[in-house]
Amino acid sequence: MTDLPLSGLRVLDFSQFLAGPYCALKLADLGADVVKVERAGVGDLSRYLYLTDTKIGGESTIFHAINRNKRSIAIDLKLDDDKAAVTELIKGADVMLQNFRPGVIERLGFGYEDVKALNPRLVYGSVTGYGSEGPWVDLPGQDLLAQARAGVMWLSGGAEDGPVAVGMPIADILAGAALTHGVLALLVRRGITGQGGHTETSLIEVLADLQFEMLTTWFNDGHRTPKRSAQNPAHAYLAAPYGVYATRDGHVAIAMGKLTLLAQLTGLPSEIAQLDGFTRRDQIKAALAERLATADTAHWIEAFTKADIWAAPVMDWQELMASGVLTTLDMTQTIARDGLEMHTTRLPLRIDGQRPKSTRAAPALGDANALLKSGWL
Repeated sequence: MTDLPLSGLRVLDFSQFLAGPYCALKLADLGADVVKVERAGVGDLSRYLYLTDTKIGGESTIFHAINRNKRSIAIDLKLDDDKAAVTELIKGADVMLQNFRPGVIERLGFGYEDVKALNPRLVYGSVTGYGSEGPWVDLPGQDLLAQARAGVMWLSGGAEDGPVAVGMPIADILAGAALTHGVLALLVRRGITGQGGHTETSLIEVLADLQFEMLTTWFNDGHRTPKRSAQNPAHAYLAAPYGVYATRDGHVAIAMGKLTLLAQLTGLPSEIAQLDGFTRRDQIKAALAERLATADTAHWIEAFTKADIWAAPVMDWQELMASGVLTTLDMTQTIARDGLEMHTTRLPLRIDGQRPKSTRAAPALGDANALLKSGWL
């Protein structure tokens, strides 16, 4: 697609790891020319942040997943020539992203007030761990640590479990998505008024927003802490039957369904189905779990689907891919660099009926250093 909505937009991305680069990835997939500003000789540290022992071209799959479709300049901001070259790029940029600890980018001379003087139309995006002020401002902004401080670890798992972390960098991903929202909103305003601006988010803010339903309940019901279910847990608040249950050959998740109807389909005793789903949650779920273990997942899914009970088989990635749904939606793609190919995901939205696509992989360190002499190409 040559007419993507952000085609012609120039983005300088000073961020590394996940949150800032995730925002930059969304902008790149929508057509923006994204140039990573990396430390000479080292680069983004996620180049070496391995999930497994799998490497692609000597770099981690994390780096390739989140930095595809971008270019790279490798610079040393302690060198006057490099700093001057970056300053010239900022003058011609539309967006600048950074996720340094509070105060660091200002000491480097590229804080918002500095770059605003250079380029008043610039949209500037910042991600921190805990905001730019307050009691946690100097703490390391890392996903697991933010989850630990945000209360979110007490919402997964069962009543007898300790704190359970979300098994992916959810704070980083949500912060990148929130930053994208802010950047796009300011670009719209700039299109109307010509004015740039600064949008900010943090890991703690997006984790608070993630919990908006539950926190709103807690704020307004006397600060009663939710009690996780001891039986087949899936949600800290919701009543039975909401949960994940073992079947004879796998697992099934049940979201919504009348207990009386579930009793008819599963053989659950009628006296159990008459109990209150909140106050007798664990008793109901224990009895339901006993019944669901007597038949295969496919049997229950067929019965529940016919009865309009909201349920789903619990799949792994192999089963997800075998279902064909991601293929139908065209949600995966092959990208390449230096003769190496790798498979990854695509932007999760369509523009005018088409999903934006690029085969360009993550950049080699400094592959666009010509920009430092020639300016934006």
